[in-house]
Amino acid sequence: MDFEIWEKSYMEILDDFGFSRDGDESSASTLNILLNLQGSLTFEDLQDKITNCRDADKVIVFGAGPSLKNSVIKLKRDYDLNDYVLISADGATTALIEEKIVPDIVVTDLDGNIDDILIANTRDAAVVVHAHGDNEESLLKYTEYFTNVLGTTQSKPFGNLYNFGGFTDGDRAVFLAVALGAKDILLAGMDFGDVVTKYSRPNNKNLLEPADDIKKKKLQYGEKLLSWIEDNEDVCLTFL
Repeated sequence: MDFEIWEKSYMEILDDFGFSRDGDESSASTLNILLNLQGSLTFEDLQDKITNCRDADKVIVFGAGPSLKNSVIKLKRDYDLNDYVLISADGATTALIEEKIVPDIVVTDLDGNIDDILIANTRDAAVVVHAHGDNEESLLKYTEYFTNVLGTTQSKPFGNLYNFGGFTDGDRAVFLAVALGAKDILLAGMDFGDVVTKYSRPNNKNLLEPADDIKKKKLQYGEKLLSWIEDNEDVCLTFL
């Protein structure tokens, strides 16, 4: 998605949630500086990394919704995962690690289980770290521990940072898959209901808990943005 197209949705999101573009851009500036210091992947690097070992036409994106665990078990049983590029959205990485699966890419704003994202990273997963207005502290705390990092921003891309489109970790992972050239995308654990899992919110006491109003609204935008992909991109999305 070109930024000029994304910006229309972005401005709507800022207005609806009361988010600050200045805050997004401040966090983006921090991430850009960090990646200048430690080095980062370019998009071409990421493409090469993926195509050297996988057919980028076929992708599975793992979200952290209630159906995730059952979907992962089904995929292990019925599919050859070596045929797919595996992209996990933040906390979904934990469910994959539990099932001895290492994603090729983790898309994260750093509010999932950092230990499991680090495990995936040490086993050669690329990490797409996202900057937004309220995660600057996490960027400063964790970014330096990752290797094979590509940075993204919600606002206008610059420097080391890209913007492929998308709002939540899940739908941003799908936009990334489209940018990588995917034509067939399976969506596992991509649920847009009223329940959040401990994979999505590691500090929750229970595996499943009611979503708060902000989370519900975020999921609504995620679903809307996936519909945009279906209507505007040459790609087939299949929900498991």
